[in-house]
Amino acid sequence: MAFSRINKLDPPSRGVFRRAAVMLCSLLCSLFLLHCLVDTTNTISPSPVRASGGRCAELFEDLRSLRSKRLVHEWSAAGSELKGYGRAAPPPADEESVILPPPDLVSSGRVSPRFAGKLSPLGEGSKKLPQALIIGVKKGGTRALLEFLRVHPDIRAVGAEPHFFDRNYDNGLEWYRELMPKTLEGQITMEKTPSYFVTREAPARISAMSRDTKLIVVVRDPVTRAISDYTQTLSKKPDIPSFESLTFKNRTTGLIDTSWSAIQIGIYAKHLDNWLQYFPMEQILFVSGERLISDPAGELGRVQDFLGLKRIITDKHFYFNQTKGFPCLKKAEGSSKPHCLGKTKGRTHPNIDPEVVQRLRDFYRPFNMKFYQMTGRFFGWDD
Repeated sequence: MAFSRINKLDPPSRGVFRRAAVMLCSLLCSLFLLHCLVDTTNTISPSPVRASGGRCAELFEDLRSLRSKRLVHEWSAAGSELKGYGRAAPPPADEESVILPPPDLVSSGRVSPRFAGKLSPLGEGSKKLPQALIIGVKKGGTRALLEFLRVHPDIRAVGAEPHFFDRNYDNGLEWYRELMPKTLEGQITMEKTPSYFVTREAPARISAMSRDTKLIVVVRDPVTRAISDYTQTLSKKPDIPSFESLTFKNRTTGLIDTSWSAIQIGIYAKHLDNWLQYFPMEQILFVSGERLISDPAGELGRVQDFLGLKRIITDKHFYFNQTKGFPCLKKAEGSSKPHCLGKTKGRTHPNIDPEVVQRLRDFYRPFNMKFYQMTGRFFGWDD
């Protein structure tokens, strides 16, 4: 009876066989992966995984590659949705807790370039001595240039002026290095201290750090620069003497007081002579402070070329602020909002006696002409 009842049962369905086959395959795969894991563990070495674990290691490498491609796809999708320029979001509080796609994937275009240099990979990134310096000049436009450059994903820069090569040199290079932000392979570390250009010891000290350091000097009409310099001092010390009295040793004779720093800084040719004793001219770029206002994208293009970087900062990053009288960023580093330099920039200059202005122009003219010849660029300050 029991046998006859068994014969009367329906045969197993195909679904049962399919589920059994899947379970069997899963078991075999698990055993195989476990074997591979043991094999890889026993043969692990400092060399790459593919070379140390045989066929099993290759399988793990392929699996990791598939995972990387999935992550890259997610990064690319996120990057394609970002609008604007520069840093899409503020740097994370803990930069080392974020995984970054490999540099070759970034360069290949499979990952949005906005992620390059914005996130630090786990355990990577290091502080390096700067490869490029903005060395001058005071009141020439160095702050504007630095803020514009920080939009570039391959530039990491210190915001404050370290004053290492003029005031803090005795602290040593390691102290200086610690001030720098962490950078990845291919990124440039920068800082700006405008007083370097007029510090006699600075060229030798920078050359001792690295003879390959690239130097950027923002220059401006020396007469306008001197008045701007005085205006800044006046805002801090309202009781200082007038610009006219500080300009001359003797106003009757018209002898200019070149010991006054506001005048001395503008003798660009004299200071440049000192730098050329340690650096060739091709390692120094001169940026026009006037063109930084009238054509910021053009000047930034020259700077990016000089640094060997792709021209990422373009016209689309700027708008002209009529109230302040200079260009501002549509979006600043780490922000989605427009950004202009603070109220300390673009101060209204006091009225200066036109005769004093003309005497200053006459004084600077021969120095300007020598500077044009040395740099091979005509800045138009004597028109």
